[in-house]
Amino acid sequence: MRIKIRKRHIPWMMAAARAALGPVLIAGAACFWNGFVLAGMVVGALVSDIYDGVLARRWRCDTAGVRLFDSMADTVFYLCMAVALWVSEPQLWRSYGGLLVVLLVLELVRFTFDFAKFGKPASYHSYMAKLWGLVMAVAVIAVFALDRSNVLVPTALVLGILCNLEGLAMSLVLPVWRKDVKTFAVAWRIRRRVAGCPVVRDPLSVGRFFSSQFFVAASRWIWICLPGCMGRVMGMASKPGTRLKVRSFGIELKP
Repeated sequence: MRIKIRKRHIPWMMAAARAALGPVLIAGAACFWNGFVLAGMVVGALVSDIYDGVLARRWRCDTAGVRLFDSMADTVFYLCMAVALWVSEPQLWRSYGGLLVVLLVLELVRFTFDFAKFGKPASYHSYMAKLWGLVMAVAVIAVFALDRSNVLVPTALVLGILCNLEGLAMSLVLPVWRKDVKTFAVAWRIRRRVAGCPVVRDPLSVGRFFSSQFFVAASRWIWICLPGCMGRVMGMASKPGTRLKVRSFGIELKP
């Protein structure tokens, strides 16, 4: 029997394969597979995550369904990746338990709010989310390959918290569901463009705050300064004699 695969089906298959790879990663961690094998699986998932969107846009099949399925596949894989880390490196989550709890609570709140307002999860694929995914993947690859923690793990957790706060803010101001909303500024422009449409359960004062010039300027400042701050922290952590001390909800570098 001959199976014909069309181009528009490939992004769906790549996202589905990424989601299916998550349980395999957990099984590999539980069976003590080589760390480089586990790291290679994360690399494969990262490449898949990058190129399924690239191919969908190139072949003009990046529909709302594809983008939503891609977001859900990402969620499934990264949750499985967290479980695999907990299985193989349990002391890692004991060290960063506070940050992890905050991140999981925000994920749950955002998913619940999006589903209540739009009837389905959000699929923004923002620049913050892309940065978070990249940093998290690199951090996990380093943990699996080197069998020890690194400064990128708490950095990824902090970025995840910021990403969820940004996503929640965009969901608050958007009157209708939209895919591929790259920044909060884009979300606000969409809100203004469809100002004549009814806003479902729109919070009264929160939207005004997030649309203020202060918030927009602060967001731009964070985006400009964040790479430099991350580089400085990593540089300090790499100096001989520097000790990284992790508290429940923060990180402290001590010489």
